[in-house]
Amino acid sequence: MRIAVINEVSSQDKNPKVMEALANVPAEVFNVGMTGAGNEPELTYIHTGLMAAIALNSGAADLVIGGCGTGQGFLISAMQYPNVFCGLILDSLDAWLFSQINGGNCISLALNKGFGWAADINLKYIFEKLFADPMGAGYPPHRAESQAQSREKLKVISASAHKDFQSILCDIDPALIERIFSHKPFKELIDNYGKVKFVY
Repeated sequence: MRIAVINEVSSQDKNPKVMEALANVPAEVFNVGMTGAGNEPELTYIHTGLMAAIALNSGAADLVIGGCGTGQGFLISAMQYPNVFCGLILDSLDAWLFSQINGGNCISLALNKGFGWAADINLKYIFEKLFADPMGAGYPPHRAESQAQSREKLKVISASAHKDFQSILCDIDPALIERIFSHKPFKELIDNYGKVKFVY
């Protein structure tokens, strides 16, 4: 599994805590958003939502971990695009239920609001529970089949409700595309691991 961590500007100072909390997750983790290193173009949740969609739709990432101050902006931004199934995760129970019931491919974290004492422990527990069991196993168990059917129906709805991703990229403000692809770690992830190549 490849995980892309995509922090935006208001939460860039939390990036080291997110990466530290992911240290024991058995996956390839790519830190492709803002890290606070100071040499990055500023990325808002508008940019990072699109970055999540490109990473997922190209096949460069299997899961995106993003967020913003409240988690709401990134969630809304990412969900504008096809094939992105994002959940707002505030604690470990949210993480486990999202994994089991929704089996999504993107999570949004609140990285400023309520991010106080023991927030680093909360992040660690979130990731422990997110990956504790196979995604989409269902909860409670007797609802697993219905939940799986709902996930498949949602994929069909998403495909019907959106233009194809290449058309979306062609219609988006070129300055937005230029900004995200001027961010070297993100460009490298897409160039090296993207199975689908988009023209932008």
